[in-house]
Amino acid sequence: MKNNFIILSLLILILTGCVGVSSTGVFGTGVSVAIDPRSVGTQIDDSIMQKSLTTRILVQDKKYFLSVKSKVLDGRIFLTGKVDDPEEKLKLTKLAWETQGVRSVRNDIKIKEEFNFKQSAKDLLITSQLRSALIFNKQIKATNYQIDTYKKKIYIYGIAMNDEEKSIILDEAREISDVEKIIASILLVEDLRIQKD
Repeated sequence: MKNNFIILSLLILILTGCVGVSSTGVFGTGVSVAIDPRSVGTQIDDSIMQKSLTTRILVQDKKYFLSVKSKVLDGRIFLTGKVDDPEEKLKLTKLAWETQGVRSVRNDIKIKEEFNFKQSAKDLLITSQLRSALIFNKQIKATNYQIDTYKKKIYIYGIAMNDEEKSIILDEAREISDVEKIIASILLVEDLRIQKD
């Protein structure tokens, strides 16, 4: 009986200790609400748009659950991932444009090729290196960025507080070996429709 109480107490302690670690924020947008430069209303609108788009993509085909990612920032939709053929890519672009409130769509979805373990491992390493560099750089709010790598090309999506932060992020990405190209869709706080006070 005493052992069960100890195990239950440890389990509760472990599970409740993990709650605050998530960086998905209250609305699941991948950016902490407290440090996100968008207004709370814009964050909610973006979150609703992202959930709506994700649901419609999954209704289209459940295989997209792992292969396609979306990010919504200030009404702008960014799509990444891999699909089997160009028609699927066009279909997903159309779905994104049909999302209520969308201002623009950037489709960086790639057409799948034969799986290459070495290339996938290298892409994962590049993403991890950049993510770590952003986390340890105190001049950058790392939670404001989403990073994907495909065939040694880094895709960076997010919101920079100013031009200096944007420049630092791009410099960090350039320092990673084997990176062939950096595709950055980084908005500046001053470019947002509605900003936090």
